[in-house]
Amino acid sequence: MSRKYKFREKSGAYFISFAIVNWIDVFTREIYFSCIIESLDFSKKI
Repeated sequence: MSRKYKFREKSGAYFISFAIVNWIDVFTREIYFSCIIESLDFSKKI
């Protein structure tokens, strides 16, 4: 992780988002899409 993203204040809540390059493949290729769906289903069961 880059130095500019270090959190100095320990008591705060933070949100980090990462950009995906060429993200359209995730939705058009069946293998990527099914992997995401399986991951989401697993997360819902927890």
